[in-house]
Formats: sequence, structure tokens, C-alpha cells
Amino acid sequence: MENFTPVSALIGGLLIGTAAFLLWLMNGRIAGISGIMGNLPQAAGGDRAWRLAFLGGLIAAPFLYALTAGGIAPASLTASPVLLVAGGLLVGFGTRLAGGCTSGHGVCGVARLSKRSLAATATFMAGGMLSVFLLRHVVGG
Repeated sequence: MENFTPVSALIGGLLIGTAAFLLWLMNGRIAGISGIMGNLPQAAGGDRAWRLAFLGGLIAAPFLYALTAGGIAPASLTASPVLLVAGGLLVGFGTRLAGGCTSGHGVCGVARLSKRSLAATATFMAGGMLSVFLLRHVVGG
């Protein structure tokens, strides 16, 4: 396995779980990014503030990491821009279809043993595995 980093993955997972737990504990809200962002335009003042703070933290986190860790490893995208846009649109469609995203269902819903979230997360994972299989072994890429 290439670039296997269990310590940083564990720390990242603990930070995500802690943030999701604190949001639920302090606001009674689920840390599902699609819901946080999707409901931002119609949110009232106090509700809008925490949503903006949460999204701001998501944007600021990589920059903070780069400052403390001495940079970020360069990423290389090998897919075409058309394929990337199509993938993004399909993810957005699936998020609306499932009534939430992997963060809301996969992190928060599974932790609450929500049957709906367990089914949604299993579907997300199966769809991802099928996509990778088709793109790598059938289409060839």
C-alpha cells in the first residue's frame, strides 16, 4: 500500500468525530456538510453564524495544516476536467437523492445506528467501489 499513514489518519478521524460530537452536543445539529451548506441561504442569524463558522473551518483547515506541518503534498489529477465535473454533479445528485452526504450519514448517522444512514452509507460505499472497478478494469484508466 502506498503512502499508508495510520497515525495521521487516526488523528484526522478523531478530529472529525470530535467536531461532529461537539456540534451535536452544543447545537443539537448533525455535521452533514450538504445540510449545513444547503440550508445556509434560508438560515436565520444565529443559525447562519455557526454554519458559516463550520464551513470557514473546513476551508481554513488545510491552510492551518500547511503552516504547522510544513506544507501539503502536491496532488495530481489524472482525470479529465469533463469527468471531474460529471463526477461532482453525480455526487451532488446522489447527496440530494439520499437526503444527506457521507459526513451526515457515514459519520453521524452510523454512530447513532440510524437504519437509514446505515443503508445510505452502504449504498455510497458500494457505488464508489463499483465506480472504481468500472473505471479501472472495464473502461480502463
